[in-house]
Amino acid sequence: MTAVLVGALAALIGGFIKGTLGFGFPTISTPLLATFVDPKTAVAVLVPPNIVLDGIQARRGGGLGATVRRLAVLMAFGAVGTVIGTRLLITLPPHVVTRILGGFVLLFVTLNATKWQPRVPPRWEPWLASPVGLAAGVIGGITNVAGTPLVMYYYALGMPRPDFVRAVSVSFILYKLVQLAALVWYGAFTSSLVPATAGVTAVALAAFFVGMKVQDRLDQPTFNRVVLVYLAALGLWLTLRSLA
Repeated sequence: MTAVLVGALAALIGGFIKGTLGFGFPTISTPLLATFVDPKTAVAVLVPPNIVLDGIQARRGGGLGATVRRLAVLMAFGAVGTVIGTRLLITLPPHVVTRILGGFVLLFVTLNATKWQPRVPPRWEPWLASPVGLAAGVIGGITNVAGTPLVMYYYALGMPRPDFVRAVSVSFILYKLVQLAALVWYGAFTSSLVPATAGVTAVALAAFFVGMKVQDRLDQPTFNRVVLVYLAALGLWLTLRSLA
């Protein structure tokens, strides 16, 4: 019963944050759920609801085709990285990668708080798509937080809020579909997990729609500040969790 309540709470908090910021569902929900089930099961249970939420978010506001074309190379390399990372999840402990990721997020937020804000010139985007996609896929396969490096990358590109949210969602859909296929292939996601993931999806959807209403009320500067504050908290959390 405790595990069920924790799973519902994880879906509720993660779904609301996802609806508000466009990302953050697995980052919040995975460690909460992993307090009562093993990390591999937590990752497996949370992948399907993430796909559902991102599917809804990606179609919101139009412009889906243009976003897919823009991110095609990044997503292709991300798919390869996800398979590699998921294999490493089965064989290696993720704490080292989590620690590195947490430190990198904190550095990114610190730089943004100064006049040396990390920005990616548009002309660099075609050249960075491959390495960023591959790195995000590997990190996501191991830790279930592929979105963190992608969020920083899209933020550094200076994307407006609708484009930012849509880019995150489109990327996540592919990453999570590949991750789900890899989890099934490696035997980490079985039919016994379907009831749990269905329940988590239902709770997450309710919170997600509330979060989207909050997002609609945020102007661009406020949205940017909220994203940075969340990333700062996330970087600190990832670092502390990896040291535990």
